[in-house]
Amino acid sequence: MTANASPSDFAHVREWVFDLDNTLYPHHSNLFAQIDVKMTAYVSELLQLPSDEARKVQKDFYKRYGTTLQGLMANYEVDPDDFLEKVHDIDYSWVEPDPALGDAIKALPGRKFIFTNGDRRHAERTARQLGVLDHFDDIFDVVAADLVPKPAAETYDKFRALHRVDCEHAAMFEDLARNLVTPKMLGMKTVLVVPHNFEPAFSEIWEHDAEHDQVDFVTDNLAEFLRALIDTATA
Repeated sequence: MTANASPSDFAHVREWVFDLDNTLYPHHSNLFAQIDVKMTAYVSELLQLPSDEARKVQKDFYKRYGTTLQGLMANYEVDPDDFLEKVHDIDYSWVEPDPALGDAIKALPGRKFIFTNGDRRHAERTARQLGVLDHFDDIFDVVAADLVPKPAAETYDKFRALHRVDCEHAAMFEDLARNLVTPKMLGMKTVLVVPHNFEPAFSEIWEHDAEHDQVDFVTDNLAEFLRALIDTATA
């Protein structure tokens, strides 16, 4: 399902901001599932816990701190570089190239950014596998955010200050509604990207969001949604 956008809804947008995982590539690619397994293994080794107990700790940190890394840093002073390198040591061939998405992003007027809670290397590898990397002006990763993840308001402030983003002429695309709350308050158009046909395919029920008032549009096909905007935005 793709929500219908009015022809004028995105005509003013010249700053296009995209989350990475489960947003630029579809949820069914299961790329993040590899990272999730790696994070559980990292916690298990660090705390000398069996996998099932380590996963509970990992998910508790995710809920309370926004990312597993933030929780580990707060409680165990882990080396963030070591964590990011190990959890992103994955097989990127799981992501299929998406020429249609690449063409749609390339055709959008203005600047395009990836804004991710992952690190730059992971974003570059993923976007390169998708075939869209060359269409982005820059990547704002969790390291650039001083390891403070979305949805922290200060992280959005750092992003827009670094790149001088005009939020009144910006749109943000995310797979988590809670990460659209601040962009909406800043004046951005907000688009929630969901799994195909809204299948309940998320790995954990509690990962669903309820901040739907902050979502202007919903789509389960990002390339199709963007293609519908191109003529409007370039008119």
